[in-house]
Amino acid sequence: MDNSKINYQQNYQPENNSSTSHQKAYNTEGSAKTLQKAYIEIRGATGGDEAKLWGGDLLRMYMRYAIKRGWKVSQLSDSILQIVGVGAFDALKNESGVHRVQRIPVTEKRGRIHTSTATVAVLPEIKESEVNINPQDLDWQFYRASTQGGQNVQKVSTAVRLTHRPTGIVVTAQEERFQERNREIALDLLRAKLWEREEERKMAEIADYRSPIGRGMRAEKIRTYNFPQDRVTDHRIGKSFGNLEEIVDGNLDKVVDLLQEKLK
Repeated sequence: MDNSKINYQQNYQPENNSSTSHQKAYNTEGSAKTLQKAYIEIRGATGGDEAKLWGGDLLRMYMRYAIKRGWKVSQLSDSILQIVGVGAFDALKNESGVHRVQRIPVTEKRGRIHTSTATVAVLPEIKESEVNINPQDLDWQFYRASTQGGQNVQKVSTAVRLTHRPTGIVVTAQEERFQERNREIALDLLRAKLWEREEERKMAEIADYRSPIGRGMRAEKIRTYNFPQDRVTDHRIGKSFGNLEEIVDGNLDKVVDLLQEKLK
């Protein structure tokens, strides 16, 4: 048996019955009133060090947006956030894709505008029954996590690094004080990543299948942040927004609300 493939329950099939099958795949029932969990993973793509800086800026943008919405935010690693709140996943799912920035980096001495990109993946909480993980396929490692600011190291090995051997996916969790809670977070994140991997496989095999993760997957270029022109453009809806600094500071409401309306 090929353990690298995920065994889904019968109720999770390519989209035939639209919203009903979507609701079975992840927890979005009555999303306007339902507590939802979302994972945001950001990676610098093209642009070297500037791309890494841009990825960090995006991470802070989503963190500030979540705080302003009154959601709970946990930073699981340098590139991953866990956000819990009413309607959190449905509000953020359209952020998945490639975010391009055009600006003059702080290290640029000649005043030239550089173009860099970072990829964003927004993953839902996947029910345990939806993705079957063989415990024998897991490699657990435990280590001592650094405290805030990285200046001190905890005396107990509470941080978790989890490797899924068949796929090579590695996830870490060190936010919580207790190892057991970090183990739960790592497993939740692994399920979400395995689900995303399966969705991408389905999209590659079935040309007319539209993924319930939303139209924006990692590889799709969805938005440009043009600092010299003080403009943010979302290419999926052909709409530009002013006050770029305000948006990057976490004031995403007008962007998120319009996308939810247009990309239903």
